[in-house]
Amino acid sequence: QVQVVESGGGLVQPGGSLRLSCAASGSISGVAAMAWYRQAPGKEREFVARIAYESRPNYADSVKGRFTISRDNAKNTAYLQMSSLKLEDTAVYYCQITDWRGYHYWGQGTQVTVSS
Repeated sequence: QVQVVESGGGLVQPGGSLRLSCAASGSISGVAAMAWYRQAPGKEREFVARIAYESRPNYADSVKGRFTISRDNAKNTAYLQMSSLKLEDTAVYYCQITDWRGYHYWGQGTQVTVSS
């Protein structure tokens, strides 16, 4: 059983910052990659950022220069530092963990609301 838990969401004003965390635990055969996706109301889930083991991160064009993904391999934890937040960043943010067998695990999501 693998558990993926996101935290750090909340309400923030436009231009503000938030830091999301994602922790993986349980019977996971190592974490090959960690990624963030988001889903806004009425829209499909979309890719935000991904960081693979000892690789450079990659980002969706919409968040480049504003979001930074990082990971702590010892803790099986990923972070998403979000800055210069915009109204359109409002969404439920989901963490995806990929193990070395290629299996994906998802968390339950954390709500991020950008509003004045």
